Amino acid sequence: MNDVTGLYTIGQLARRTGLRARTIRFWSDSGVVPPVQRSEGGYRLYDAEAVARLDLVRTLRDLGLGLDAIQQVLERRVTLSEVAELHVKALDAEIRILKTRRSVLRLLTDRDSSTKEIALINALARLSARERRQIIDDFVDHVFADVVDEDAALVGGWMRDLPADLPEDPTPEQVSAWVELAELVGDDGFRRTVRRMVLSGEGNNRLEYGLDLRPLVLEHAGAALSRGLAPEADEASLILRRIIPDDLPAPEIAALITWLEMVAEPRVERYWQLLSLVKGQEPSPPAVPAFRWVLAALRAHR
Repeated sequence: MNDVTGLYTIGQLARRTGLRARTIRFWSDSGVVPPVQRSEGGYRLYDAEAVARLDLVRTLRDLGLGLDAIQQVLERRVTLSEVAELHVKALDAEIRILKTRRSVLRLLTDRDSSTKEIALINALARLSARERRQIIDDFVDHVFADVVDEDAALVGGWMRDLPADLPEDPTPEQVSAWVELAELVGDDGFRRTVRRMVLSGEGNNRLEYGLDLRPLVLEHAGAALSRGLAPEADEASLILRRIIPDDLPAPEIAALITWLEMVAEPRVERYWQLLSLVKGQEPSPPAVPAFRWVLAALRAHR
């Protein structure tokens, strides 16, 4: 400090605050710590308030605030509370991205991925929640297009049941499930399969029938599978009666076989499993093997 003027040069400020002279000069050039005047030799001079201002700027910079935001606070164009709130939101978003990247890297350590797959995994995992939801919405809109049916609308709603975002700290399993889900809904063959299932069920009350049939299939056909009982065996006919009425007319049997051929689709079941995994839920046990057992038993005994 100059004893006569009570002002500081940049070098004196640096010694007083512990900051580098070039840092103070840069902040001064940016307008956050302006000089109060210049000496006869053209040197910038600062008053005691500059010392306090430098301490505040250093603290806010350490917290990650940019110089533009700091200048708005110092000029009282915005409050520190407002800037801090915005910065917290930005940090939260950055933390989520970093955690997702960590999960992606963990996933890659557990699988032998090609360069193409690595790029795909990283790109899909970094999508925003809106972009992720749009992928699912586009798929559901396509397969349910022009279908006016209460059951179809209900199933379509279930198929859209994607969480608003990946968890704050997603597991590698959740990232992997999301990547597999995005690949699945983008597959033309899968889209055609689901579209065919949707159209076949329009207006025939198959959803209610399927919901009633499922527990019977899992209980009886599932038990037969666990015992290793072949669907062609004589005993399978008795088990089939507990699932499908013995007096069901032949045309109904034929329609049921056609329906079961579509229902017993592993990729459709995988869709529901992946949705559960992305949401952090335990998927339901596989039902397709039991439905396929019923299908084979119907062909063998009816």
